[in-house]
Amino acid sequence: MLELKGLVAGYGGVRILHDVSLTVGATEMVALLGSNGVGKSTVMKTISGLLRSTEGSIKFEGREISRASPEDIVEAGLVLVPEGRRLFNGMSVQDNLLIGNTVRHALPRRKELLDKVFELFPVLALRRLQAAGTLSGGEQQMVAIGRALMAAPKLLMLDEPSLGLAPALTHQVFEALRVLNKEPLAILVVEQNVSIALAACERGYVLEDGSITVSDTAEAMRKDDGIRKAYLGM
Repeated sequence: MLELKGLVAGYGGVRILHDVSLTVGATEMVALLGSNGVGKSTVMKTISGLLRSTEGSIKFEGREISRASPEDIVEAGLVLVPEGRRLFNGMSVQDNLLIGNTVRHALPRRKELLDKVFELFPVLALRRLQAAGTLSGGEQQMVAIGRALMAAPKLLMLDEPSLGLAPALTHQVFEALRVLNKEPLAILVVEQNVSIALAACERGYVLEDGSITVSDTAEAMRKDDGIRKAYLGM
């Protein structure tokens, strides 16, 4: 479904990504792992069209999208949940969700998609008229995910969904992602919590200094001594 080949990108002439290649299948949940500052968010921004690659290919459902606009990429069904949530804090939960329902193919399904979000995250239904800025961090992350779901994505990308969350809320968020993946919905997740990411995903990639250094099944990565020592503290 998503295929990156030889991706090179950066900022102001400074190269951050060097020859990054990865794939996400139509029914897969895949983790992109790595330490702070290695380029994980840059990968997500480049896929989303927020940053232009200088070399390489990005294909979504067989179509080259490396020069497509962010709006066209969302319209195609590839939607990003950004790091830091980026909600409109003074607006209600429901209005924040409805902001995500602007793409042509999702507009006729507004009520169905809203009901689906409230079924996945019942606490949001209870707080639908509450200002998003008054919610807990975990609830705000649910709103951010729900907003992306309102665009009826084919592939959902999440950048550090557990950032700032307590362990119990992190598990709740990842359990919701498992439910979505079974629909099936393809998912690519950037995550520093390697343990929970590998428990939820089928496959993983490790990004170091802008390059993919490991690509394997989640099970094999959990058993890899190098990964266990570097990321799992074992």
